[in-house]
Amino acid sequence: MPRILVPLPAAVCFTARMKVQVGDLNYGNHLSNDAVLRLCHETRLRWLLSLGWNELDAAGAGLIMADAAVQYLAQAYYGEPLRVEMGSAEVGKGGFVLLYHLVRESDEKSIARVSTGMVCFDYGKQKVCRLPEALKQVLEAV
Repeated sequence: MPRILVPLPAAVCFTARMKVQVGDLNYGNHLSNDAVLRLCHETRLRWLLSLGWNELDAAGAGLIMADAAVQYLAQAYYGEPLRVEMGSAEVGKGGFVLLYHLVRESDEKSIARVSTGMVCFDYGKQKVCRLPEALKQVLEAV
C-alpha cells in the first residue's frame, strides 16, 4: 500500500494552538483532510505575522505553495485543542519547505504530519523570484 512519510521538523520555529471547530469536521464527525491543510495555512500566516510579514510580502517576496504532502496519523474531534509545530527544511535559492506536526494536546497524540513546498513569487511580475536574505536568515536560524 502506498504511503507518504513526512518527517518531523528538526527544530520548531513556530507553534500555534487552536481547537478543532465544527467547520473542520467531515461526515465521519472528525477532523477532515482539507481542514488539516487549513490549520497549517493558519499556522504559516500566524508565523509570518509574528515577523511583520504576510504571504504577499515576506521580506520582499510573495509566497506561493507549490506542493503539499499530508500523513494522517490519528483522528481529532470537535473542541479538541491542537498544537501545530512548524519548522523549515530544504532552504534554497527560490524556495523552502515547511514541516508541520499536528498534536492533540490532551494526550500528545500525533494527528498528522504535513510538508508544504513554498516558492518565492513576484505577484506583480507573475514569476518566481529569489528568496530574500532576511527570510533566508529566519528559516536557517532554527
